Amino acid sequence: MEPVSLTTRRLLLRPHDAGDEDAVLAACQDAGIQRWTNFPVPYERQHAASYLRELVPRGWHDETMYHFAVEDRESGALVASVNAHRYADTWGIGYWTVAEHRGRGYATEAVLALATWAFTERGVQRLEWRAEAGNRASWAVAEKAGFVREGTLRAARTRGNILRDIWIGALLPADLGLPFALPYRPVRSGLPE
Repeated sequence: MEPVSLTTRRLLLRPHDAGDEDAVLAACQDAGIQRWTNFPVPYERQHAASYLRELVPRGWHDETMYHFAVEDRESGALVASVNAHRYADTWGIGYWTVAEHRGRGYATEAVLALATWAFTERGVQRLEWRAEAGNRASWAVAEKAGFVREGTLRAARTRGNILRDIWIGALLPADLGLPFALPYRPVRSGLPE
């Protein structure tokens, strides 16, 4: 698919490109990003270059990952990164915010824009949010965007040769007042019908 850009009141979400290398490299030096992501540590220029020149274009081409640089429309500064990525039978969402731009609602605004696009333009019927248990900042963004926390996946991630629990939540089109493409029949009693 040809990459697209999205706009919100304050933000431009555009496909990451090679021109983002310095900004991505600088942002990913942050201990908070390194603590809660699976990014290499130390995060070096080669990692940023590979991400921007290989992973991002391949994801758009294969329609398996849509990575967006999130810019403040007024200043042009990179303030965050957000992506939608395919799991086996659903889609996930990921994001990080540049340290000096946290606490301004940029990530929530970008997540909502990406989710709306995914639901209306890509036919996505469920977006999953997953984060290592304890990542309260990530959950705050997801919750503000309308995600419903569904539970904990025990021992679901390996990082640093340690099994870690994962929190999981989901956003459905109906959570944003959008229609489903297929009929949805939720379980009412909690037991199989």
